[in-house]
Amino acid sequence: MSSSDIFLGETIGTAVLILLGGGVCAVLTGAYMVGGVSGAHLNPAVTVGLAIEGGTKWSDVPLYLASQLLGAMIGAVLVYAAYAGQFRAHLTDPAILEAHAASAADDEGLVDPKAAPAAGPVLGVFSTGPEIRNVVQNMTTEIIATTVLVLAILTQGLNDNGNGIGVLGALITALVVVSIGLSLGGPTGYAINPVRDLGPRIVHSLLPLPNKGGSDWSYAWIPVAGPLIGGALAGFIYKLF
Repeated sequence: MSSSDIFLGETIGTAVLILLGGGVCAVLTGAYMVGGVSGAHLNPAVTVGLAIEGGTKWSDVPLYLASQLLGAMIGAVLVYAAYAGQFRAHLTDPAILEAHAASAADDEGLVDPKAAPAAGPVLGVFSTGPEIRNVVQNMTTEIIATTVLVLAILTQGLNDNGNGIGVLGALITALVVVSIGLSLGGPTGYAINPVRDLGPRIVHSLLPLPNKGGSDWSYAWIPVAGPLIGGALAGFIYKLF
């Protein structure tokens, strides 16, 4: 496939991935749309795993990753465009702002709730966050979940001829994503895809919304590093066995 195929396929596919349901369980539509164009990686962890396995040329990896990040940001912008009115109404609702201020004040031990920042929970629409903040646990969860995902992709329809299972692969991958969410999604919100988290987080930081709160950059490296490690680990496991 050509560089333009990779760029257009991964950009469009990842944009659709993020647009539909924040991209968490919407992989099926994006994969079917561009599977025949770029291979529908839509995830740097998958690209790294496939490069280690040998199915993707390392020289194509930077283009895949850049296209995926661009697509994720486009998808996040489209989510904002579709829900801008709801975001603004929520973040300017006096009752909601007062509740958030009181909650922040209580967390910080402040007497006056109005002294605390009144931030709305908009970031959760765009990016993931941990239920309990523990670097080791959060990183481990993302590594395990992504290893499962990429191994499932690498071993689809594996047989003596090395043939895959064609268009059914996208459906199976979508179901694996759903199953990962049901079983391992609680601790971190299961990014399992660096650009699925980073692209929308960048867009969130730029959104012209009042009281939107911060973008939680102190946590942002975990849903990037964890899935990349998991994807690489899956590739090495596949190669080894």
